[in-house]
Amino acid sequence: MALGLWASSFCIACSGSAKTATDSPQSQRVRLYTLDCGHFEIDDMGFFSADGKPTGKGERMPVPCFVIRHPKGILLWDTGLKDSTAQSKEGVKDLVGREFVDVPLSERLKALSLSPSDITFVGLSHLHADHAGNANQFTSSTWLLNRHEFENGTKTPPALGIDPSVFSEYRKANIKLLDADYDVFGDGSVRILQTPGHTPGHQSLELHLANSGALVLSGDLAHSRANWKGHIAPSWNFDRAQTQASMDRVEGLLRTEHARFVVQHDPEDFASLPKAPAFLD
Repeated sequence: MALGLWASSFCIACSGSAKTATDSPQSQRVRLYTLDCGHFEIDDMGFFSADGKPTGKGERMPVPCFVIRHPKGILLWDTGLKDSTAQSKEGVKDLVGREFVDVPLSERLKALSLSPSDITFVGLSHLHADHAGNANQFTSSTWLLNRHEFENGTKTPPALGIDPSVFSEYRKANIKLLDADYDVFGDGSVRILQTPGHTPGHQSLELHLANSGALVLSGDLAHSRANWKGHIAPSWNFDRAQTQASMDRVEGLLRTEHARFVVQHDPEDFASLPKAPAFLD
């Protein structure tokens, strides 16, 4: 797999294109802000391997959210771990280790002079609790969610990784259920890609930025850079063959678009992105 070029261009572009919110306004340019929405202390990374066997190696795994400013509105991509986790300084025990939130998403948004009512769209890669943890804050937004993901997330009993309480307010929100890729603002700059496999209706996000070029935010298409390079699907994914087909599809898109791939949970990929109020455009 010819991924070396994308990996090197990723680091170069990120280091050279970061700006801050104090720059002169570029109202016609799409901006990408990266927010720290918590992290996991993983007991054993073998959980994400193809066979699930323990490796004896743990890791700190970031949980980001992303704000995309567009002249036609604001998209929040994923909503992180639920804000109430911040009340426990020792973290909260879960299936893979412990989860932590240092600063709630609501405060991260305030630092960008945003409130939940300012968010036009909430794009959810999928409904696992570390990606939909604060969805209930955004009942005035339009939720962009795959139809199969919604059906899987609202069934009884809940599927693995689903906490229905964190998105229980969906009845008050305007939900747009997607069956195919979706051009969020109608100009090709922000597209939701259908990348099923991790869950029945998993999605990734493609951005075209004027200065920083094209990139794809993974959701959980891959959980680590090693998983992406090897096209490795965890043993517990909903459909491993479907996951690998989605990986193949995105890899082809990266090649065609000369784009780079951001593994949202990978510490190095996360560290390479400027943090809000800095941004890429």
